[in-house]
Amino acid sequence: MSGWDDLPPFDACGPLPTGVTVLEASAGTGKTFTIAALTARFVAAGMPLQQLLLVTFTRMATGELRERVRERLVTAERGLAAVAAGVAVPPDDPLLVLLSTGSTDEVGKRRENLARALADFDAATIATTHSFCQHILGGLGVAGDVEPDATVLDDASDLVEEVVDDLYVRRFLDTPQGPPFDRAEALRIGRIAVENPLAPIEPAGAQPDSTEAMRRRLALAVRDEVERRKRRSNLLTYDDLLTRLYAILADPLRGPDACQRLRQRYRVALVDEFQDTDPVQWEIMRRAFGQGDTTLVLIGDPKQAIYAFRGADVYAYLDAAGSARTRATLRVNWRSDQGLIDAYDALFRGVKLGHEGIAYRTVRAADANIERRLTGAPCPAALRLRVVHRDDGLVRLTSYGFASQPSAREHIARDLAADLVGLLSADAEVVTRHRDGSQASQQRVRPGHIAVLVRTHRQAAVVRDALDAAGIPAVINGAGSVFGTPIARAWLRLLEALERPASSTRAHAAALTPFLGWSAQQVATADEAHWESVHARLHRWAGELRRRGVASLSELITHAEGIPARILSRVDGERELTDLRHIGQLLHAAATSQQLGATALTAWLRRRIAEAGTDTDTEERSRRLESDAEAVQVLTIHRSKGAEFPIVYYPYLWEPSYIPDNEAAVFHDPDAGYRRTIDVGMEGSGFAEHLRRAVTEQRSEDLRLAYVALTRARHQAVVWWAGSYTSDDSPLGRLLFARDAHGTVATSGTAVPEDDEVVERFRALAGEAPEHISVERSDGSRGGAWEGEPAEAAVLSVSRFGRELDSHWRRASYSGITSAAHEARVGSEPEDPGVTDEAPPELLGAAPAAPALAGSTAPNRLEEQLRAVSCVLAAMPGGVDVGSFVHAVIERSDFAASDLDAELVAAVRGQRARWYVDIGDPAVVVAGLRAAIETPLGPLVGELRLRDIGHGDRRDELDFELPLVGGDRPTATLAVAAIGNLLRAHLPADDVLAGYAERLDDPALQQGLRGYLTGSIDSVVRIPDQDGMAPRFAVIDYKTNWLGVDGETLSAWHYRSAALAAAMQRAHYPLQALLYSVALHRYLRWRLPGYSPERNLGGVLYLFLRGMAGAETPRVESQPCGVFAWQPPAALVEALSDLLDRGAVA
Repeated sequence: MSGWDDLPPFDACGPLPTGVTVLEASAGTGKTFTIAALTARFVAAGMPLQQLLLVTFTRMATGELRERVRERLVTAERGLAAVAAGVAVPPDDPLLVLLSTGSTDEVGKRRENLARALADFDAATIATTHSFCQHILGGLGVAGDVEPDATVLDDASDLVEEVVDDLYVRRFLDTPQGPPFDRAEALRIGRIAVENPLAPIEPAGAQPDSTEAMRRRLALAVRDEVERRKRRSNLLTYDDLLTRLYAILADPLRGPDACQRLRQRYRVALVDEFQDTDPVQWEIMRRAFGQGDTTLVLIGDPKQAIYAFRGADVYAYLDAAGSARTRATLRVNWRSDQGLIDAYDALFRGVKLGHEGIAYRTVRAADANIERRLTGAPCPAALRLRVVHRDDGLVRLTSYGFASQPSAREHIARDLAADLVGLLSADAEVVTRHRDGSQASQQRVRPGHIAVLVRTHRQAAVVRDALDAAGIPAVINGAGSVFGTPIARAWLRLLEALERPASSTRAHAAALTPFLGWSAQQVATADEAHWESVHARLHRWAGELRRRGVASLSELITHAEGIPARILSRVDGERELTDLRHIGQLLHAAATSQQLGATALTAWLRRRIAEAGTDTDTEERSRRLESDAEAVQVLTIHRSKGAEFPIVYYPYLWEPSYIPDNEAAVFHDPDAGYRRTIDVGMEGSGFAEHLRRAVTEQRSEDLRLAYVALTRARHQAVVWWAGSYTSDDSPLGRLLFARDAHGTVATSGTAVPEDDEVVERFRALAGEAPEHISVERSDGSRGGAWEGEPAEAAVLSVSRFGRELDSHWRRASYSGITSAAHEARVGSEPEDPGVTDEAPPELLGAAPAAPALAGSTAPNRLEEQLRAVSCVLAAMPGGVDVGSFVHAVIERSDFAASDLDAELVAAVRGQRARWYVDIGDPAVVVAGLRAAIETPLGPLVGELRLRDIGHGDRRDELDFELPLVGGDRPTATLAVAAIGNLLRAHLPADDVLAGYAERLDDPALQQGLRGYLTGSIDSVVRIPDQDGMAPRFAVIDYKTNWLGVDGETLSAWHYRSAALAAAMQRAHYPLQALLYSVALHRYLRWRLPGYSPERNLGGVLYLFLRGMAGAETPRVESQPCGVFAWQPPAALVEALSDLLDRGAVA
């Protein structure tokens, strides 16, 4: 379908989508619900969950999507189980009705598929776009152009600032006439250039010595230098993940194969919130899943495209929608009451929100929400429009007769608070209903039911202060942790001083805070009289805190002795004063709710500051905490996206956003296919037109912000109007007065309307939705404070520990399991950094204990030949650090490098700078590692050498964590001896490790295991296809063990097959090999389409590096010395995997 005409409704229970399908949603129509339903349908139809890719655009949304998908799978599987038991299908769940339709065998198969998906749910790929790209790039190895240990930056602004400063100083330090633009402008240019890495920078044709050309050269230079420094420091940004994956998929040579591999891995891709995409993300999805027989479903609402400042590009959505095979829309609003939807229809009907393809679409409420769900409110209308009339003298007026914006903000905040007092004091109730329309609950309206949406944190502070003054609890949601600010630390210094006001040390610390405002020089030079005045003030404040509490102290501080004026005179003073008051309110709440004295309150604040920068704190701030649930939520519109509230207030939709006219313009160039473009030439001839386009796009996004804001409400929305100098440019003003007959809204209004005109326009809207819209005049007569409801006193009781600790539950590893038997432990497992793969001499140094050659007690010719081949690494010292050093060198070396010596020299040099370890002669280490890399690995892998394995065919340090007999909820116990029983059952008598099963009967190993098995495989290598065979994957473990005998020259004799087999068994390496094989088996089962253990498991190779002598390494019975190769039967690996799941005793 093409064009922007009306779209057919999409039915999640209709035919499953194929090809590229774009589903245009509207607010509240269930984007995530639809994705979850489609996932359940694809899975029920037989598609493995691992072959579905679910993508969204934020971590928070990813968590919600994962939860909703799993919930839908659970309800579907349980519903089908109930149907099988004879329970009738609920008629209000059409998906379950669909899945339960069919023969008993068909329905049973669907239930089996759903149950299997739930069992494998952890293997589902539900990710942000960036984490998906990072995952794919990691799997491509060197081809992915990403180092495995690269650091991904959440924010590169510090690096950009560093680069801008360096380039700015370098360019203009010695310029006689001075720089043509200041450092602040240079920083803005640099940031815009880096934040839009693929955007062309104009003006390209400026005169070389012009200021415009200088700005452009700076922008390009900042981009290049930031990229250079990132690569040098092994840093990545999220944009880098996208652009590097796109480069691979678009590459003529690598792209087709990479795309085909992705299509084999994922047969269906479902993308949520697609309106927040950008051209690179869309191209990645289009190339990977928009062709062939894959299905790509893109769900988004372009009316909610409000993240251009983060790089989102609504034109990418429009391009996808215009080229999709199928387009449809979601038409049922599951959030809002029908009355509120009717009111929004009156306001938005026919409106284009910045593009003809971004049109307001009418929807209907779900059947359960047709009737009003807010009852008993003083004003029952769903949409309330309140006008601050300039003739009423409620706000100050400017000389031109417009409402003063600061005055109007403060008045509306007070009016809002008074309105809330009336609502909370009434008998208003919120009703919730089941999908069939029956009532589920009924609650009296509380502060937690209410949100106030604003554009800026400054507006939020004004509203919050007004609510505080009216006695209404309120919190600012999502403005960052106030405990992480300098003002929080200043409060801590003050409280510490008030604990001991006579302490000179604490007085010195308090003097340096904004509360006293001393400089370091004043502290150093103050005389005794000055310090006496400080102590006197601290004593006074300590008395106020003791007698009247922290609220009184905060009020005293913020209104006395010039503190507010002093703070406001500082850089960012208004923010600091807001933080000061905010922390005072939080301290008061803590002190009163927890009955904290001064010392306990100080300790409480100290803990909050310590936690402010942790991930836990960030996660808590992103959710509504329990203590916030009964507070009015004050938050920005951007922060509110995706949220919903029963009642929402909108005090400032009459204010337009600020758009500077003296900065670089970011716009979409219609002459270049609407490609995002930057113009930094503020004096250039084309800049005015480019700025106009940029302003138009910003004003269009303002309209979409208004749509996002208004559609957060479930039952009632309250909107204010004030006639300020710029109100005609506001989203509300333009919706009302700058819309033409075709629904196009002008970029700016022509004049601020008179307040009577606004009232008449509002009344006209009310006429289109009778009973659902009210027009009100702010009269300023209301006031008072909300008394609230007295909280019930908590009943305290002593907490008792009633659980039994599971002493067998733990995170186990190979080294942990075998350590009890005093055997060797490996140093390649990161959970146990103190271990080594160097076995104790009493175990591995006894090489003569290895089986002798048959029929001989004296050295024979073969032994003489082997002893004649000395080990290159014989002189390399041993020990934990040496083993770890060698592992690090191998991991960072490209075996296929054209100059292998240079590669190894660089790797050894780089690691010596990081490891303080004696490795002997570095040249010997390089020579020994080169010999190992050149050694054929034997018939198991077709005589492949490490030299033949490129980075793209190996995965180093593959970490794993596998649940043991149920993981967090164990169902049994595993005994190590049970693994020995498996070996007896599956290994033939002539297997080189057939006798190892007896060692697993060692009583020291018979510890009950349950919990998790963790480890890290040194390397997994892909063995190239041979003669049409499927690729095989082998486990490689590197060993630096010294297997010689004192007094003998270390030689190939000490690393012959028999000696290695004996060493393997004494150190319990076969157990490690088996556990690693299970980890690889599960990884391939998850990642490799059509996986078969018999075809794809390539065995294990333990490479004893000291015994590998290069191309001429001697062999015993076709096996190179130093290489222990073993192919565990596939059935043994599968049986052990099952055993780890179910557990067993010996």
